[in-house]
Amino acid sequence: AGAARYTGGLSVGKFLKTVTYQECTPAASVEIGTICARQSRLERFEGHARACDLRVRKFGAASARQAADGPSSPSSPRSPTAGG
Repeated sequence: AGAARYTGGLSVGKFLKTVTYQECTPAASVEIGTICARQSRLERFEGHARACDLRVRKFGAASARQAADGPSSPSSPRSPTAGG
């Protein structure tokens, strides 16, 4: 009874699943994929390693295209009243 009073007992939050995500650049995806493929092979998870290899190929091509296009200029939204 004392623990329930201390933690507040059950709440809706106890039944919800927390989902998080991260974003990274194509170049970072290539680097992460390369490391993960190596780690997967060390642990003898060949299926995981192949999935990482696919990501490296996919994002490596995207990363190469971005590099070939050069740095992109940051776009800023223009409002009609700002003269633009």
